[in-house]
Amino acid sequence: MSLRLSTVILPYRRWHEGGRSAWTRAEQLGFHAAYTYDHLSWRSFRDGPWFGAVPTLTAAAAVTERMRLGTLVTSPNFRHPVTLAKELISLDDISGGRITLGIGAGGTGFDATALGQEPWTPRERADRFAEFVALLDQLLTEDAVSYEGDFYAAHEARNIPGCAQRPRLPFAVAATGPRGLRLAARYGQAWVTTGDPKLYENGTPEQSVQALRAQTEKLADACAAAGRDASELDKVLLTGFTPDRGRPLESLDAFVDFAGRHRELGFAEIVIHWPIPDSDFAADQKVFERIAMEAPSQLT
Repeated sequence: MSLRLSTVILPYRRWHEGGRSAWTRAEQLGFHAAYTYDHLSWRSFRDGPWFGAVPTLTAAAAVTERMRLGTLVTSPNFRHPVTLAKELISLDDISGGRITLGIGAGGTGFDATALGQEPWTPRERADRFAEFVALLDQLLTEDAVSYEGDFYAAHEARNIPGCAQRPRLPFAVAATGPRGLRLAARYGQAWVTTGDPKLYENGTPEQSVQALRAQTEKLADACAAAGRDASELDKVLLTGFTPDRGRPLESLDAFVDFAGRHRELGFAEIVIHWPIPDSDFAADQKVFERIAMEAPSQLT
């Protein structure tokens, strides 16, 4: 199985001061896809520049031609399915059908309270996520939708002409728990994981591989319960959050070794962060570009 290599470009730079050039360079380097985070702010970047995901992806769609684009990931924290569906249909049209929606349950970070609400409990996040994904699926596949749920509603919401991709743009569902994995099995065209967060500080790369293997097995069980073949879902690993941290980007050989171990687990796509100096995603740009250009051919 050949492995696709993608990148995630954080929206922290002004478009005309390095923002645009990163996206165009990503396409030149041959990345399968370039994603961005969909947050109002994020961790150590909170007190610095940070731009919106949808306008950023719209601009990226206008300056690229082949590379897929998307969120990794958006969440219900500050989104509503009705308005998000309209934006996604527009993005898919502008990009010529190149959008993938990475979607997750959200968390307790800055996004969780930015609109003035109290953070949701894990149970409520899971409940909202289930309703959010189901309604969004309906909105993106039907011309008119009316719905009344526990958390979200739609009244004769119109989404004509629908997505450029049919029956809708693909969902890449980020999940590790049982309910999220069931959503991935039912609605996902891909499944996204960052590994086991409990291992990030003190775990080993070997423990991380074992944890990821266990996650893929649970995904297979969820697919079987849904009457679906797990091979129908692409498995996507967003790197930078396993005990390996930035070591896979230290050299081409280090990355090929890392990617090869994870390809054996069934991952079809590995996503690496575009280097950001003086951050958790710091990396040598020349090494990063060499990985982008040379690693895929070594992982076929």
